[in-house]
Amino acid sequence: MRALWTAASGMKAQQLNIDTISNNLANVNTTAFKKQKVEFKDLLYANLKKPTLSQGNGSPVNLQVGHGVMPAATSRLFTSGNLDRTDRPLDLAIDGEGFFAIQGPNGDFFYTRDGNFNLSVDSEELKIVTSEGYTVLSDFDDEIILQQGMTDLTITDSGVVMVKNEDGEFEEIATIKLVKFLNPAGLEAVGRNLYKSTAASGDEIPMEDEGRTSNILQYYLETSNVQIVDEMVRMISAQRAYEISSKTIQTADEMLGMANNLRR
Repeated sequence: MRALWTAASGMKAQQLNIDTISNNLANVNTTAFKKQKVEFKDLLYANLKKPTLSQGNGSPVNLQVGHGVMPAATSRLFTSGNLDRTDRPLDLAIDGEGFFAIQGPNGDFFYTRDGNFNLSVDSEELKIVTSEGYTVLSDFDDEIILQQGMTDLTITDSGVVMVKNEDGEFEEIATIKLVKFLNPAGLEAVGRNLYKSTAASGDEIPMEDEGRTSNILQYYLETSNVQIVDEMVRMISAQRAYEISSKTIQTADEMLGMANNLRR
């Protein structure tokens, strides 16, 4: 009976693996999407015989049998994707580590690498927002407000937002906030290309101009870091592992059937 449950744990684990790979492939064209990978650990072992050494006699090794496998974590890989030029002045990509800081409608703080921003019109003011209307924050955690009539929106490598006013002169409006985390893999994905900080990720660390290695690129978007060929290879490997576990259940069932027939 142990083989049935062991093989069943293998099928469940590989099902989660396939689900994760499928999600990666589904988001191959999602802006700044970061792929995930399932990590596995073995389950507890049953000690059928412990090592015994007395006066040089006995067995020096264990006799153990495992109980299968369990998913331990789904780790997100924050390697950079390619840069795709769009020619939109509010399309921004981060060249290097870091995240844009976003504020939701309820005051919650989120983080993203998706720089597909837009302008929200409010009275005579224009506010830089995400596709969902969430506020893009400045380095002072304020909204980035542009006045009507301003033209030639320019964003420098350091995130300084500049526009040409009615007098034809460039005016500095704000600086887009960039943050980093000690453990970005600990961020919680909440959908819409947004993440929330957790105890595992640590609090946000503002990226100052001095010593910063990341730049903001205007007119570019970061693509997904999913590699289709790699994911397809992993999919085939997971499918084969699923089939092997299924075959193990079938074999164990046949063995139990043979044992039952011996009793008749």
